[in-house]
Amino acid sequence: MITAVPFVGLWVLMWASLAWSYWLTLLVAVPAAGFLVRLFMIQHDCGHGAFFRNRRANDWVGRVLGVVTLTPYQHWRECHAVHHASSGNLDRRGIGDIDTLTVREYLNLSWLRRLRYRLYRNPLMMFGVGPAYLFLFKNRLPIGGRQAGWRAWASTSMTNVAIALVCSGAIWVVGIGQFFLVHAPIALLAASIGVWLFYVQHQFADAYWAENGTWTLYDAALHGSSHYDLPRILCWMTANIGIHHVHHLCSRIPFYRLPNVLRDHPALAIGPKLTLVQSLSCVRLSLWHETERRLIPFHQVRDSVSS
Repeated sequence: MITAVPFVGLWVLMWASLAWSYWLTLLVAVPAAGFLVRLFMIQHDCGHGAFFRNRRANDWVGRVLGVVTLTPYQHWRECHAVHHASSGNLDRRGIGDIDTLTVREYLNLSWLRRLRYRLYRNPLMMFGVGPAYLFLFKNRLPIGGRQAGWRAWASTSMTNVAIALVCSGAIWVVGIGQFFLVHAPIALLAASIGVWLFYVQHQFADAYWAENGTWTLYDAALHGSSHYDLPRILCWMTANIGIHHVHHLCSRIPFYRLPNVLRDHPALAIGPKLTLVQSLSCVRLSLWHETERRLIPFHQVRDSVSS
């Protein structure tokens, strides 16, 4: 309630502000998007069976929130489980993660596929066009993971129907033009924030990546997932997802308990830590260097190969 009610209130406030200034509407969209991100994080905890003790309660709240976050709960939960089981594993990439190539793989590509990967890694694509495509279009079908079973198709279809009904109801109340003027900036901004958070949680210079034979879940959690040390208000808005290394170590810990884990186990607070300012440098990282065991930007590829 402390998340859903303010989100609805800010949505109504944005609608009312259309009568005065759309700049004011866009200003209010910022905190509204923050609350939408927090709702997604609650759905995320439900997917791990962590928000409630009862599994059925987790699943039903997750399904309802999936309508608001434009995310089919069942299919997303399955893909996200694969992510947790394979994060940082070079031999198990491709499901629930951000595409990451090694330097050798990149150099073996044709010029056209290199261009495609560069476009994919471009910040405007990664944090602008990409999130919009993911939440508005890709999530409408159970694609991007293992071969989807009937449960994934049913979950996606029911989510799409529910989204259509909720949007139709809102449009009937406020009008189609005003609905999109209000909801589009919220959804697009929240999508970009969500992708950014997921990106910096695993795409930092010293992130852990290893081949299947040497990969371990422990190392992937504590060295392949960042501790995103955000200001307190942003920690609350993002439901402590920045304490990502602890989350990967034990995903059944609910988000409201994660700060307690750091308090009770100070060794976990050491790293790999990123501040908000430090995280901005992660944008340029694009390729895994097999020899140096770190992520590097495109412009270092030539120097790396020559050395």
